[in-house]
Amino acid sequence: MHALALADRTPTTTRQHATLRPAEVAHAAAVSARYARQADEQGGLSDATLAALDVAGFARHFSPGRPDGAHGTFTELFDAAVAVAEGCPSAAWCGTLWAVHARYAARLPEEGRAEIWARSPGTRIAAAILPPAGRAERAPGGWRLTGRWSMASGAEWSDWLLLAAPAGEQPGAVRAFAVPRTAVTVHDTWDGTGLRATGSHAVSVREVLVPEHRTAPFAALLAGSPDPGPRCHTVPAHLPGPLLFAAPALGAARHALAAFTERMPAASPADGGAADALARSATEIDSVALLWRRAIGRADAGPTDAAAVARNRRDAAYGVETLVTAVDRLLRAGGGATRGGTDPLQRCWRDVHTVAAHGALRTGAAAQAYAAVTVG
Repeated sequence: MHALALADRTPTTTRQHATLRPAEVAHAAAVSARYARQADEQGGLSDATLAALDVAGFARHFSPGRPDGAHGTFTELFDAAVAVAEGCPSAAWCGTLWAVHARYAARLPEEGRAEIWARSPGTRIAAAILPPAGRAERAPGGWRLTGRWSMASGAEWSDWLLLAAPAGEQPGAVRAFAVPRTAVTVHDTWDGTGLRATGSHAVSVREVLVPEHRTAPFAALLAGSPDPGPRCHTVPAHLPGPLLFAAPALGAARHALAAFTERMPAASPADGGAADALARSATEIDSVALLWRRAIGRADAGPTDAAAVARNRRDAAYGVETLVTAVDRLLRAGGGATRGGTDPLQRCWRDVHTVAAHGALRTGAAAQAYAAVTVG
């Protein structure tokens, strides 16, 4: 494997302040759709797509240093991710993760936050935090970090990375470290079945000194905060997290349904199988959209306890399983035309399955967590 060349990723100071406004999200969706086939074939997002995601405001949506003083909502991010995913799920995946990782980085000490967002509220932050890897050892002024992490979506185009590693002498102690992209090697390893343009490559660092103000206990990034502050920065990460990971699958499923529907006029009116596939899958996709819209609303308002987290985790996992069923049905009913690698329906099928394989969306673990808080 060869290391990817480091691109010029100097954060621009012209990224706008307001985030995820409908017109700019629609523009990002249109641009990403225009380049979606190219992105899938070449394994990366185009410069035009990256610029459109910046203008829409994904990376700065949860930035603690937004000049407008506003604070983003999870519903806004969810809706934007679904919209962009209808054009290109890989673009939606990267944009969503840049937003989510800003929430994590906001848990760093104040000096660390100031350094990360010094040049732009739209700093792109990639992460490789689960599972933790590498090793971190105490050094004068901070920690010395070395290791390789198997996957970090969007790392090639990011300004900073959050890396989680075992740290210190206490067994099980893990810390998160913010490292500038210039100190990270990105290895060309990603060759997924779907989400092929996310650049989810392996990353590594060697003997990088991370000052104390750019590190925090890993658990602090995920836990809810009792401190007063904007809700987007105080709820536990697992309350909105699974739904945000799942959002690109909903956009991809909608695209699959649209692609299938476009072919329907060419089918025989007597083709009851195609009509049944259309109706069943449309109903399932609409049902998941309604379920998830309600669930993401709970992340913006409502309880943040273990029961709420388990309920959202349940809805995300079983919802994405339903989307897999819906898109599988469309692919089977689509005939031989859907078997080509560049066919939009087949591309959506690959993307939905790849999203569904994410660890946060496994039904078994979600069921156990839900039963634990429901049955007692």
